[in-house]
Amino acid sequence: MAFAGDSIGMCRGIIAKNTNANLKKRVFGVSVSPSRMCTQIAKNKGNVKVKGGVPSAVQVGLEGAESSRSLTCLEGPLGLDVVSEGELRERGFLGMRKTKLVCTIGPACCSLEDLEKLALGGMNVARLNMCHNAREWHRDVIRKIKKLNEEKGFCVSVMIDTEGSQIQVVDHGAPSSVKTEAGSIWLFTTQRFEGSRPFTVQANYAGFSEGILVGDELVIDGGMATFEVIEKIGNDLRCKCTDPGLFLPRAKLSFWRGGNLVGKNYELPTLSTKDWADIEFGISEGVDFIAMSFVKDAEAVKYLKNYISDRSSNSIKVLAKIESLESVWKLEEIVEASDGIMVARGDLGVEIPLEQIPTVQEEITKVCRQLNKPVIVASQLLESMIEYPIPTRAEVADVSEAIRQYADALMLSGESAIGSHGQKALSVLQMASIRMELWSREENRQRALHPRQLGVSLPDQIAEQTCNCAVEMANNLGVDAIFVYTKHGHMASLLSRNRPCPPIFAFTNQNSTRMALNLQWGVIPILVDLLDDMEANVTKTIALIKTKGMLKQGDAVLVVSDVTTSATPTVFQSIQVKTID
Repeated sequence: MAFAGDSIGMCRGIIAKNTNANLKKRVFGVSVSPSRMCTQIAKNKGNVKVKGGVPSAVQVGLEGAESSRSLTCLEGPLGLDVVSEGELRERGFLGMRKTKLVCTIGPACCSLEDLEKLALGGMNVARLNMCHNAREWHRDVIRKIKKLNEEKGFCVSVMIDTEGSQIQVVDHGAPSSVKTEAGSIWLFTTQRFEGSRPFTVQANYAGFSEGILVGDELVIDGGMATFEVIEKIGNDLRCKCTDPGLFLPRAKLSFWRGGNLVGKNYELPTLSTKDWADIEFGISEGVDFIAMSFVKDAEAVKYLKNYISDRSSNSIKVLAKIESLESVWKLEEIVEASDGIMVARGDLGVEIPLEQIPTVQEEITKVCRQLNKPVIVASQLLESMIEYPIPTRAEVADVSEAIRQYADALMLSGESAIGSHGQKALSVLQMASIRMELWSREENRQRALHPRQLGVSLPDQIAEQTCNCAVEMANNLGVDAIFVYTKHGHMASLLSRNRPCPPIFAFTNQNSTRMALNLQWGVIPILVDLLDDMEANVTKTIALIKTKGMLKQGDAVLVVSDVTTSATPTVFQSIQVKTID
């Protein structure tokens, strides 16, 4: 244990002596033999024995002094996606966008051409809302995205979002949205009928009107339109529109009485029969993420993760959507159980007072960073762009605040799915991300987080401290990029948690890891064949990037690894600083 502390202490010592260092102006660029400063923890070597064997090291040297070790290291492709490569060439390392972008795919953007435009515009994850469209439609979209990844060199992950057990509209009498008028009378019914009837809405839940009283408010999609219950007719409700607005297909219904929510959804299971069928569909199509709607507790998340692991050899990540008061109460346990979180502000805004949304969003984002889980801020980011080509200034401020809070990702919903200006909306998110990230670097806001220790075992603690130290070194030394070599993505996510100034290039030989890291702030996942020789991996990847013209003389990279070799079960964790000559 003492040696682990000494390793980190040495790392911090290097930082302390170089607070204002700029590697491009330091002696690393001259032709001298690489110096080595190492503190190691080695299994059954020396006087220290550590169960599990986790060597760690710090090394500073020249890339040029080692790049000629093996010409065979140049073999094999470099799986860097075309969008990241374009950003790097255009804006350099520090100009690369770090906040990830999620787009909901719908009828307005489901063609191969439109999907390609979204990918070129910076879409990292394509979200499919299983509330809408048939599974054949979703299958077609998934296969188009995979085709673009394979043939055009993109790296777009696929997420399906379960419908969840909720009270919602089956049909409101129109193929798309309708605008309700003040004073109009509507019938909300559980009766099933073919076609549509004017001012008649089918609800999907037979008990939707149980316990509802005359005078209660029926709210559509968290406030898009509001009705007053004026009469109960059996299980049906006759309602008068009091706040006119937009009525979308499959809109969600909620009831309010005296300013308080009437808790109808609590009677429903987290996952419906349809949800389980959709999950089976997602597994069979090889999606990368499954987002669970209306999560009530950690047990539901754990159950789904076990269900998936029993049925799929691929690593499919489970995200929990925080959109109910109950999920806010149990936030930390849900975050710990999940692989990531979505802040579904639309539905969440139905269950908590509107004025609490900003502080709850910030708290969720903070907890996710502390527990090292990616967080997506979603719902109504640029809602006006469903109809208009430019956003409101208030919407841009809202987006910027989410970026300032260091959310891992931002998500477009109706803006891309049914809007006329989806690509423009995506460009607004991209521009806002780049500008706010630049401001954060200038203000040096990365130091704001004091990471909670997560590791229980010594190897996990060493990995965690190594990454904390590596980010501090990278920021203080002013390196251009961080390179991390990882099979499962853990160290890449630990680096991301610290929100470093330089981008994180995560080299992995696992495609599922690559796709999962697509949701992590600041991480550019790269698929590459990893060798047993760690130094050969470093030499190979740097040489491949140099051949693409994306590294130049004088550039400096900080290298972190946690790769296990075949010769020994030991995990070698190291930090190296290399300059390119």
